[in-house]
Amino acid sequence: MPESPEVDALAGFVRANAVGRVIREVDLEEFRALKTRARPLTELSGRTVAGVRCFGKHVAIDTDGSSLLIGFGRAGWARWAEEPAPDPDDAPPVIVRVRFEDGAELALTDAGDWLSLNVSVTEDATSEPSVAKLGPDPLSDRFTREAFDAIAKGRRKQLKALLQEQESLAGIGNAYSDEILHAAKLSPVAHAASLTDAERGRLYAAIRDILGGAFAARRDVPLDRQKAEKVAAMRVHGRTGEVCPVCGDEVRDVPASKGNAQYCATCQTGGVPLEG
Repeated sequence: MPESPEVDALAGFVRANAVGRVIREVDLEEFRALKTRARPLTELSGRTVAGVRCFGKHVAIDTDGSSLLIGFGRAGWARWAEEPAPDPDDAPPVIVRVRFEDGAELALTDAGDWLSLNVSVTEDATSEPSVAKLGPDPLSDRFTREAFDAIAKGRRKQLKALLQEQESLAGIGNAYSDEILHAAKLSPVAHAASLTDAERGRLYAAIRDILGGAFAARRDVPLDRQKAEKVAAMRVHGRTGEVCPVCGDEVRDVPASKGNAQYCATCQTGGVPLEG
């Protein structure tokens, strides 16, 4: 799943390469991906890309007319080509192609078992429900310790679920929530309401530190290397059975996560493994 550090890097790449280029056409290869049926993608033909913005796991390609809002969902991503070329044999299916007049192409893909990537044509990306509902960017000035306390205090919600709740915090997904909780030394199944002031402080600091480091590390990494670089940087996520780099204990799966979430019992749950 692409999360805000990778999507921010993607937005930066598209900004550097697409601004000033003229869109020849936007080809929809999977009709279910278009969420604004009353506004066809043909609105973007002949428009010049004026800017690219990032909102959590969404990217808005702004033109001198309408904007193309892309939601990357669970398994969306993108490829860039400076000239027409066949799709690689092992590449995920292309859902949308943004073709430019000079031959360059931005191909939006989805590697999931079900379609989650989506696109919208809009006058104002911030007014679209998928963006308007987002909580603060965890690295923005809006995300203060006081703002986090307001999000977490009294919430009868498990910490891992809270971190991934886009209405509370924009852009954190499965992988970085595991990494944040490991850094904060907190159980993924503890309820936010149970945290002490000191524990909330640790969690707030971990959110800023883990994401800040990831944003810096993903910046300027080629699009086709983003996933591999992200996986390589993980300390506990996706490392079931490996050794925790902090304490040397075994990294375990979070019960009922079907192997999709991991933690360290010594670092996070007082040495007692979570029960399934």
